[in-house]
Amino acid sequence: MNLWNHSSLKALVVPGGLLLLATALVLNLSFISISAPSVNLFYAAAFGSGLLLAWRFHSTRVFFMLLVLLLAERALTFYGMPAPAPAHMAFAAIAFLLPVNFAIFAFVQERGFTAPAIASRLFLVFIQSVFVALACRPDHVSGGSLLTTRFVDAGWFAWTRLPQPALLAFVVVLATLLVRFLIYRKPAESGSLWALMATGIALQLDGIGRNATAYIGTAGLMLGAAVVETSYFMAYHDELTSLPGRRAFNEALLGLEDRYAIAIVDVDHFKKFNDTYGHDTGDQVLRMVAARLEQVTGGGKSYRCGGEEFSIIFSGLSAKDAFEHLEAVRRLIQNSSFTVRGYVDRRKNSRGDDRRQTGGKPRKAKGRAGEEVSVTISIGVAEPGARNREVDQVIAAADKALYRAKQGGRNRVELDGPAGGQFRLSAKATD
Repeated sequence: MNLWNHSSLKALVVPGGLLLLATALVLNLSFISISAPSVNLFYAAAFGSGLLLAWRFHSTRVFFMLLVLLLAERALTFYGMPAPAPAHMAFAAIAFLLPVNFAIFAFVQERGFTAPAIASRLFLVFIQSVFVALACRPDHVSGGSLLTTRFVDAGWFAWTRLPQPALLAFVVVLATLLVRFLIYRKPAESGSLWALMATGIALQLDGIGRNATAYIGTAGLMLGAAVVETSYFMAYHDELTSLPGRRAFNEALLGLEDRYAIAIVDVDHFKKFNDTYGHDTGDQVLRMVAARLEQVTGGGKSYRCGGEEFSIIFSGLSAKDAFEHLEAVRRLIQNSSFTVRGYVDRRKNSRGDDRRQTGGKPRKAKGRAGEEVSVTISIGVAEPGARNREVDQVIAAADKALYRAKQGGRNRVELDGPAGGQFRLSAKATD
């Protein structure tokens, strides 16, 4: 999978990166003047709406990230940075604990607002609050702390307010969140990454004051936006493959102009494959096929429309122009193989809508773990014309072309219409 494609970069930068850039511009441009009361109102609105959205959409991860940020900002204000030794110790403790909390809540499983989940997370927050309070006691401050330990020459980090343990925690957690985003490409990972970055900038400004409050408010806004984006992602993307789903496909059809092509893709012998290797390996096949279809060239956009069926829309291309791009992705999938994994009890490994209920004891797949397998796809492609003026007619024509590809031996691309025979490329003819 191409981790740095256009869609991945867009998902990473929007909206978190843009929000952080906008905040920096507003606070640093001389011709824009933002008063402290306005910043405080923005801060309250960001956290209030964020907490409400997280509660409404059952996102305990985001809810507790917001709660920890809110308590940290209140603690820094209470201890009055910059100030005497206890306040410096509070700053060091909070600066270290904030990224640690982001890491914890990034990895914990979402369980909704159930009593056990809430109790365990509140207990974690309570323990940290007690720790910060104890760390700020005069008898503890005078003896020094691991939170202010210098691992290397202090002159190397004279540019930052963060103690070295806190700076190390920020770097490690930011890198971890970035890796999680590249793996899962989910809005929660992107929002957490940018929110932690905005929090780091706020701490660099001592954590209090107009500018620091604005950055922390922006962090809260990013996390709230992540909740909204996650809801959108779940509604418009397929959970198993992360491709846009049928709803997104139907909306994309509404925006098509006069020149376009639609391809219908089906995995060959998928039911037989499931019967032989099991539904877990079948899911592995669908994820692999989806990852390859996402790489289709020619500006094609891939969607999962249900089961083993996918669709690709080419805006601005004719069916003949799209043919070579479809043939390339067909060969790519044909030449891809993977290793069958060991048997997994699906009763303990739910995949939402993609879970197959078999009843009773799960039937073990016949395929052997460690076996190298591959699959092929058949494709039908059509475009609007004299016979197919409406989008529904084009889809029906692509379906008919897919059926001919199946009847013609599978593992091939079939073009709709009489001219299709000139462009039929079977596996034997091209590979």
